[in-house]
Amino acid sequence: MKNIVIVGCGTGIGLATAKILSEDHTVTGISRSKHPDSESAGFKFYEMDILSGNLDDISFPDIVDGLVYAPGSINLKSFNRLSEEDFINDFTINVLGAVKCIRKLLPNLKKSGSASVVLYSSVAAKTGMPFHASVAASKCAVEGLIRSLAAEFSAQKIRFNAIAPSLTDTPLAYHLLSTAEKCEASAKRHPLQRIGNADEIAKLTAFLLSDDTSWITGQVFGIDGGLSTIKL
Repeated sequence: MKNIVIVGCGTGIGLATAKILSEDHTVTGISRSKHPDSESAGFKFYEMDILSGNLDDISFPDIVDGLVYAPGSINLKSFNRLSEEDFINDFTINVLGAVKCIRKLLPNLKKSGSASVVLYSSVAAKTGMPFHASVAASKCAVEGLIRSLAAEFSAQKIRFNAIAPSLTDTPLAYHLLSTAEKCEASAKRHPLQRIGNADEIAKLTAFLLSDDTSWITGQVFGIDGGLSTIKL
């Protein structure tokens, strides 16, 4: 049984991951909002905004075997409409929030001897898409971060990997999938002709935290219906 910390477990991918992992592991979850499902999901929950909250107020396990940082943003605007504040906000939630959590839990992760950290990038970091300048810039930073940390902490047996989804049916993407017409149009942009769901991303996350991936680090895994690599 591993000790897993999941940041951003209130909804979407973070909650789906917490549900899966809490079946066999001890999960500590942090989110600024508490989903009703978290009451019965079998994990310890702390309500906190990770960007403004004090992580010293949380009782973490002495040994942490896995860390998942799930908060993110979907800020799609034309470049002319993006402000410097937009870029700063996206970078803060996608990168600096992850840095804050990793710095706090690094001593706990080192004690594991086989720890794994999973962050989230985006298909837009690899594939140029209009209206994605701000979010793509911050997600590219996520990919650079995991590769650098994977190299720096390989001697401590801490693995760092990222998952790069395309559009996934979660509350974060609600405004992009709020009608049947929007869902159909989004599905048709993917070679597999559908959008992803949170459970699919959560299962890959759980796999990357498992001992079955103990020789994988510094990688970015696309789970995007083929959008990043296939042109039909």
